[in-house]
Amino acid sequence: MKEGRILRIGGYISGGVLIVFGIVVIALGAWGFTFARDHIEREGITFGPATDPAVQEHAEQWAGEPVDTGRKALAMAEIMREHTLAGTGGLTYAEMGRYQSAENPDDPKGTNDEAEAAKDESGQPISNGARNIWVTETALATALDMGFMSEMLSLFSIVVGIALLLTGIGLVILAVAVFGRGRPVSQTAAEPAAVPGAAAG
Repeated sequence: MKEGRILRIGGYISGGVLIVFGIVVIALGAWGFTFARDHIEREGITFGPATDPAVQEHAEQWAGEPVDTGRKALAMAEIMREHTLAGTGGLTYAEMGRYQSAENPDDPKGTNDEAEAAKDESGQPISNGARNIWVTETALATALDMGFMSEMLSLFSIVVGIALLLTGIGLVILAVAVFGRGRPVSQTAAEPAAVPGAAAG
């Protein structure tokens, strides 16, 4: 009896703790979801027209609409990458030189050799402007990707919180169903006692 009482109390405590954790995790996930969307929306980013090939490929259904969700932020990051590749002749940051080429200043590939680089009035190598575009694009696209990740992590947190909540409720129900019942008291049928001096009918 004492062992059953301990198990019942343990089930109540474990279930209660999981229920509280589940509620807290759900609340944090909901807050994170709202926080991510609010901070994406406040940047005032809007998709370009549907005539833009990059918009057609990644966000045709959102053409002209504001970027206010994680999925839209991810699509905008892909659009920015397409635009950057178009501006650098299809070259990525790692494929481009640090300096502008003196021989072909319009070549976005540039050069890493200072001797072959174009020079400014002070004789210093001129940086490759096309390569610098990737620095800006990477910073902005990473922020947009983080918005998407934050939204997805918030949804995952909500799902985990629901799982914890249901597990806690299940433990409480289990504790009540299995250990909450008292053991039935065994009763033996008592035979009626003979009345002394009773006459047989």
